[in-house]
Parts: sequence; C-alpha cells; structure tokens
Amino acid sequence: MSRIGKNPIAIPAGVTIEVNNSIVTVKGKLGQLTQNYTNNVTVKVEEGQVIVERAADSKQERAQHGLFRALINNMIAGVSNGFTKELELVGVGYRASNQGQKLDLALGFSHNIVLEIASEVTLETISEKGKNPIVKLTSFDKQLLGQVAAKIRGFRKPEPYKGKGVKFVGEVLRRKAGKSA
Repeated sequence: MSRIGKNPIAIPAGVTIEVNNSIVTVKGKLGQLTQNYTNNVTVKVEEGQVIVERAADSKQERAQHGLFRALINNMIAGVSNGFTKELELVGVGYRASNQGQKLDLALGFSHNIVLEIASEVTLETISEKGKNPIVKLTSFDKQLLGQVAAKIRGFRKPEPYKGKGVKFVGEVLRRKAGKSA
C-alpha cells in the first residue's frame, strides 16, 4: 500500500471540496482550484476528511494513488494558507523591479528581461542597500508558483564558480574550485 496515498487528508475550516465526474474542486478563502483524476483512483469526502483509494495494485495505479493524494493535499493547503517562493539575484548590477504584474530583471545581458506574471501570482521585489535583490512570489496554486519561479531562475541559473545568477533563497549550490586550485 502507498504510504502517502493511504493517509487521509484533513479538511480545515473554511474549505469546501466537491467531487464529481473525475474532477475535484477545492474552494477556500484564497481561491478555487480544480484537478482532474484518472479512473484508477477514487476520491471520497467523509467526516471532514478526503480519502483517496485505488482499485487494483498495478505499478501505475500505485504511483497515481500517491500522486493524486499529494495534489489534492497541495490544493487544500494552497486555498487555506497559500505558498511563497523567494528568488535571490546574486551578481554585480543584477536588479529586479516590478510595476504591477510586470517583472523587470537586469541580469547582465545587453537588455532587461520583462516578464508578465500570471494574475494568480502576487509579485513583490525587495531591494535593500548592501544586500542582494529578492523577488518574492506568493500564490495559492503550487504548480503555477513553481513554474513561474523556475522560469525566472532559468533566465540566469547560478554558475558553480562564483555563484552568480538567480537562485532560491536558502538554496545550497555546489561550488567548484577555479583554475589555480
């Protein structure tokens, strides 16, 4: 049995869940999310809990059992609390600013990168003197938040010699020795 899939998900106060025609809809104070699921698993709402079960024991059904349980758990956590990711710009002259949902990044290229952020993601840039600029992203949709953060990081990934680039706050980078070592 799947260790993740067999655990029931507690439904916090203020969150409603509807299950019909292989679609789970989760509504909360921060927003509404929907997720399709396959016929290999069944989703039930009983006594303030969500239970995900599978019919058979094949490898694909075991994998989907844990997957859909985790996705539903992330949806419930997102609409009740939300998720936050912070990106740090490490490098001389690297800057970030925003005007509404437009993020303007100066990452050492000949031109600035302007990125339109989805309306479900709240954007904030923090620039303090003597510290690296930080881009703070907040959303109730964990998948969308991770996708936006990965796209921003992909513009200038951290390099292993000096550590320059866009990295997540708290991310540990593998550093390499230079030529002299």
